[in-house]
Amino acid sequence: MAEFICLFGKDSASIVIKQPKKSPLFLRMIVLVFAMVCGLYICSVCLKQFSFQSSQLVPSPVDSHSLHVLTRIHYPKPQTFNRAECGHNPVRFFAILSMQRSGSGWFETLLNSHDNVSSNGEIFSVMDRRKNVSSIVETLDRVYNLDWFTSASKNECSAAIGFKWMLNQGLLANHVEIVDYFNRRGVSAIFLFRRNPLRRMVSLLANSYDRFAKLLNGTHKSHVHSPEEADALSRYKPVINSTSLIHDLQETESLAAKALEYFNTTRHMVVFYEDLITNRTKLKQVQEFLSIPVKDLSSRQVKIHRGDLSDHIKNWEDVNKTLNGTEYEKFLIADY
Repeated sequence: MAEFICLFGKDSASIVIKQPKKSPLFLRMIVLVFAMVCGLYICSVCLKQFSFQSSQLVPSPVDSHSLHVLTRIHYPKPQTFNRAECGHNPVRFFAILSMQRSGSGWFETLLNSHDNVSSNGEIFSVMDRRKNVSSIVETLDRVYNLDWFTSASKNECSAAIGFKWMLNQGLLANHVEIVDYFNRRGVSAIFLFRRNPLRRMVSLLANSYDRFAKLLNGTHKSHVHSPEEADALSRYKPVINSTSLIHDLQETESLAAKALEYFNTTRHMVVFYEDLITNRTKLKQVQEFLSIPVKDLSSRQVKIHRGDLSDHIKNWEDVNKTLNGTEYEKFLIADY
C-alpha cells in the first residue's frame, strides 16, 4: 500500500510520513467475521441448552428388546377408592401376551408372589369385554386405573399392574388399536411362548378332556398344587392327529410370529416357558424389565406333564414317525 509523504517548507529537512486511511471494505470484513464468530458461539450455546431441556421433557427412544430401559411411570387416581399413602408411588403397566397352555398361569402366580405386583388373570376370557374396541379400551382403562379388583390386588403399594391376554381373545383381531393404546399409555408387553409346541398340544388336549371328565373328584382343574393331583391328571394320554400335526405346529409358530410382528413397535420382551423353568435368572430379567425390586418369586403350582413326551401321548409311534426327519423332529426330545 502506498504511503503519503509531506514536506514542511522548502528548506525543511523534516519529513512526515502519514499512514494511509484503512479501506472501508477491509473494516467491514473484520466486523462481519467477528459477528459470524459470535453468532456461531451463541447458536452452539442455545442448541446445547435446548438439547438438555428436550432430553428432560421427551423420553429417549425405547429399545424394545432392552431389559434395562425404564418403563413409563404413572400415578393412577382410581374412582372407587383413595390410594392414600400410595398416591405418590409410581405404577408401571404391563400385559402378559400368550397362548393357552403355555405356562402363563404359572408365570402369573410367580409375578403375583411379588409384594408390589398385581396381575389380574385372563380378564378377556369374558366375551363381553372384547366384543369391540370400545369395550376392550374400557376394560383396559379400568385395569390400569386400579379400578379392577381380583384376588391378586395387593394391600401394599402396587408398583406394577397388569393381566394376561391370550392371542385369540381379540388381541390380534384388534391389534392396530391395541398397539396404539399400549404406546400411548406406556404398557409394556411380555410375550410368553413355549419352545416346544408339541408339549403345549399335549397339555391342550388333556385339559380339554378334563373339562368333561373331571378326573379330580368330579371337579375340573386347569392347574394343580400337589404331585398327587398332577399324577392323576397325567394318567390320561391324548391321541394327537398325526395327519394334521405338522400343519398344526406351523400354525402355532405362525401365530406367535404374527403377534411379534404386530407388536414390534411396543416396548416388549420375549420369554420362553422352558427357559423360566431351567434358568431362574430369567425371572430376574423380567423384574428388571418391569423396573421393580428384584425378589425371589415362588409358585404353588405343580407341573402336570413331566418327563418324556412318549409317556404322555397315546399314539406316540405315529407322532414319532410323522416328525422324524422334519424340522420338528427336535420337539420329540425332552427338553426339561
